[in-house]
Amino acid sequence: MKKVSLLFGVHMHQPVDNFGEAVDEAIEKCYKPFFATMVKHPHFKFSVHCSGWLLEQIITKHKDIYDNMLILTKVGAIEWISAGYYEPVLSSIPSHNRIEQIKKLNNYIKKKFDKKPNGLWLTERVWESSLVPDLKKSNIDFAVVDDYHFLSSGFDRDKMDGYFQTEESGEKLALFPISGALRYALPFFSVKKAIEAIENHQKDENSAAIIFDDAEKFGLWPKTYEWVYEKKWLEDFVQAVVKNEHIKTQHFSQYLKTHKSHGIAYLNNTSYFEMGEWSLRENQTLSLEALKEKVGLEYFENIGISFIKGGIWKNFFVKYAESNFLHKRMLYMSKKQNKMSKNALKNLYKLQTNDVFWHGVFGGLYLPNLRDNAYKYLLELEKTFAKKKIKREIDDFDMDGFDEIKILTNSLSLMFSSKNGGQMVEFGSLDAFFNWQNTLTRRKEAYHEKILNPKTVQKQEENTEEISTIHDANEELDEKLKENLIFDWHLKNSFIDHISNAPFNIENFKRANYKEIGDFANQPFKLDSSKNLFSRDGGIYIDGDFKTRVTKEYKFKDKCFETTLTCKSKYPNCAYYGIEFNFHFAHPHLVTFNDNLIHEGLNLKDINSLDIVDDFTNKRLKLSSNLDFDLNAFILKTVSQSESGFDMVAQQISFIVFCKFQEDLELTLNLEVIDV
Repeated sequence: MKKVSLLFGVHMHQPVDNFGEAVDEAIEKCYKPFFATMVKHPHFKFSVHCSGWLLEQIITKHKDIYDNMLILTKVGAIEWISAGYYEPVLSSIPSHNRIEQIKKLNNYIKKKFDKKPNGLWLTERVWESSLVPDLKKSNIDFAVVDDYHFLSSGFDRDKMDGYFQTEESGEKLALFPISGALRYALPFFSVKKAIEAIENHQKDENSAAIIFDDAEKFGLWPKTYEWVYEKKWLEDFVQAVVKNEHIKTQHFSQYLKTHKSHGIAYLNNTSYFEMGEWSLRENQTLSLEALKEKVGLEYFENIGISFIKGGIWKNFFVKYAESNFLHKRMLYMSKKQNKMSKNALKNLYKLQTNDVFWHGVFGGLYLPNLRDNAYKYLLELEKTFAKKKIKREIDDFDMDGFDEIKILTNSLSLMFSSKNGGQMVEFGSLDAFFNWQNTLTRRKEAYHEKILNPKTVQKQEENTEEISTIHDANEELDEKLKENLIFDWHLKNSFIDHISNAPFNIENFKRANYKEIGDFANQPFKLDSSKNLFSRDGGIYIDGDFKTRVTKEYKFKDKCFETTLTCKSKYPNCAYYGIEFNFHFAHPHLVTFNDNLIHEGLNLKDINSLDIVDDFTNKRLKLSSNLDFDLNAFILKTVSQSESGFDMVAQQISFIVFCKFQEDLELTLNLEVIDV
């Protein structure tokens, strides 16, 4: 009797140092009941990948789960699958770090379970053929990718029931295509339909039904805990598989030894289809969705899938300057790893965790705690290189073609960009390990279309035999969200130069619709490296074209720095010169400006200094001026949209300090970090 081999795998991951309550919820709703169910069925063979940090949490804090994992491993039910220890996208980190991270997880699994993995879970299924030699050096024989990787590279759908061989520079690797149909069926279909979906892969004695997907689908995704455990979907599914005479559960490594490949394969540089969509800019994503709709689902799945596709994962570094900056800071630190201690290396590996570098349905870059964690690791690394003497470097650190000045004092890590107007792009405390410049620009995303131009969706009748996946879930729209959808026209750094012919106010500053008459806020400045001096010969453009020169010179001490700003213009009338700052705080609702909470917005008139008290870091940021006349400031909290775009998250505090001038202006600002 012909049988189909069921290669069933689960992938478990939480962002490194994620909120304790988030991890606890995943433990209680997903990991604990999953293994408590599986341990009752030792004859069901399956594969497990768990990122190293999460595995540490389970082994040290949740003995009941660890005990069930041990039992299932000893009886031969579990096959352990490796990856980078702290779950990096492997193609985004240096070659030597790939090998080190994989071997670190291999060794940890060997130590705790006495098993050495020879298969790899490819983080976010981001594939590049250059990975192959490094995987072989890490003793990896096979990896799992999506069937989409093959289909989009021109392979036939009816061949997605086994494995292929690929090579790079003569090094071989087996590749298993995960069934997209099964990813959307398990655990969302009824058990009967799920079994039918598996049996549909049965063509001959060599056929395999391949499913390797997020364990969090089994209890943590919306509505799945009730479905999977309270209604016993998983229990019933496992029992049905074990009893089914047409299905044989098998490990990937066993199948690899006993079955021949479908031949050689070379794949596109790709991930899953949704990731390709998310990596595109908003207008490109909407165009891709429109194209798919125009050609029709049948054409797309049968023919167009080879030609209609999104971008590659690394496009996130193009789409989000903040992601690119953090990524390139990581690469910069990786070059110094030979000088790092064992503990510093751990921080480097944690910094390589994938979650913070991209944005999709789960939040990623938009989540402040993930960015805070990443900068914490980065600043802890920088602290190991800090000396009492101020260290200064000039290089194109973010690899965008323009130089930055990097300053490292005993207390601060600072960086200023010539591409972005001589603005401050890093403002890190080496005492609190917190980056106040960890800000995010308010961008238009494709999912905002649902808010700006909502479509009427006919409510479907509830089907008690299946539930929606997170990709199909409908969101309830709130008209008030439209009011908060504000998009910036420049990056939200600090020391941004604005020139207007009318006073700034809270409302036009919040909505970024004041009249900008200069060209300094989002244009490159020339860098004179001998003086830490940035300058731009631009203009004021109203009632003519008036030559204007803006310069910014920075001078540094241990816990403070001084900025001298000059504006010399041929413009004959009065104008308003504003310096914009955008600072990130962990608790923006508790931060005070001159002893005032911000609430919905704060207007401070006739001041020559700002005292900003941050309760989270226990630091006071004192901004003072040398002017004989007073300044005005407007301060407000700005928000961005995380996850699906329907949760407004306070990300940072923006404020602009401005004054009136005519023809020439010289302003010196001193920014000092003081312990509270």
